[in-house]
Amino acid sequence: MKEKTMETFTMDDGHHTFENWTNSSVGNKYNNLSAFLNEEDYQKSSIQSTVNVQEYDLVSVVCLTILLSVIIITTIAGNVFVLTAIVRERNLQTLSNYLVFSLAIADLMVACLVMPIGAQYEVMNQEWIFGSVMCEIWTSGDVLCCTASILHLVAIAIDRYCAVTNINYVQYRSAKKVGLMIVAVWCVSFIVSFAPILGWKDEEFLNRVQEDKKCLVSQDVAYQIFATCATFYVPLIIILILYWRIYQVVRKRIRHRPGHAIRPAALLPLVCAENVPNMAALNGSAKMTSGTKLRQKNRDNLESKRERKAAKTLAIITGVFVVCWLPFFVMALLMAICPTLIPDPRLFSLFLWLGYANSTLNPLIYTVFSPDFKKAFSKLFCGKSYPQRTRSSRQGCVSTVDTVF
Repeated sequence: MKEKTMETFTMDDGHHTFENWTNSSVGNKYNNLSAFLNEEDYQKSSIQSTVNVQEYDLVSVVCLTILLSVIIITTIAGNVFVLTAIVRERNLQTLSNYLVFSLAIADLMVACLVMPIGAQYEVMNQEWIFGSVMCEIWTSGDVLCCTASILHLVAIAIDRYCAVTNINYVQYRSAKKVGLMIVAVWCVSFIVSFAPILGWKDEEFLNRVQEDKKCLVSQDVAYQIFATCATFYVPLIIILILYWRIYQVVRKRIRHRPGHAIRPAALLPLVCAENVPNMAALNGSAKMTSGTKLRQKNRDNLESKRERKAAKTLAIITGVFVVCWLPFFVMALLMAICPTLIPDPRLFSLFLWLGYANSTLNPLIYTVFSPDFKKAFSKLFCGKSYPQRTRSSRQGCVSTVDTVF
């Protein structure tokens, strides 16, 4: 009886064990299969995501390359046209145009020496691969060319202001004085740009280049304050003051009424007499019959039109400069003062290239308001020829670089 019971227990236990083993084997196989399928799906989705990211990166790189290439080519072409026009056209070979010529050289250097390496740096996702020495050379060249471009705008503003406020300035302006202005601009630019090479760098410069693969100009606080003030903030204040004074003087002369004679040479030195209709009416030499409302109305309309044009021209000159460079220099100063401030790389690149774009726009801004430059460009592009102005007529107006209001 006991043996039977024991046998039954053994059989039942064996059956139970077999059943558990069977269920366990099936469960493990099922779990292994599910894990395999899940892993395969994960690999497929991972591969698909990688392909999508690569395609997105490729499209971004191509679009960025095209955009930066267009900016570089446009900058080179615009400044080459300005240089060619001044060299070929005798009407443009005036003292004030020496400043425009030097400005075009500075902007051309930005396009040829600074922008291409900057574009490569952006396409490589802001990863510097050329080493610390090349980084110092490139950043110094960047500061040199951009500073020279900005300071030339100050020199042009000073030249225009003197032409407006000093009646005899145009007659006594000499090549030596203009040359000294150009030399001063380049000397200040060299001092600001080569200071880091001479040792005025922050302690993290090498680590930033070699380990972080980031190429930035010296982030030393004292240097950044000195550089940003000399390169932008002081020039900005000077430009704003000078152009505001120019507008005030031009507005006053435009509104001058007959009865108070003004020497023709003193009237609107920025405008050549042959380009302004009814100049006689403006300088008081014309006789207006009292009570003639129509002629008074025409005069008022002409004054109002010329005031709006003067305001628009000066607003474009100063506005483009401020919009292009102000964001970058504000960020540059904040980064040096607050080292913990790490701006978005894309935002930093946008502000930097917005500043570079000022070199693209300068050829347009400083020539589009000049009839002589327009004629020179028409001759270059279309082969149109215009009669040369005589020496006496060219002496009657300030150089063609001066804005025609």
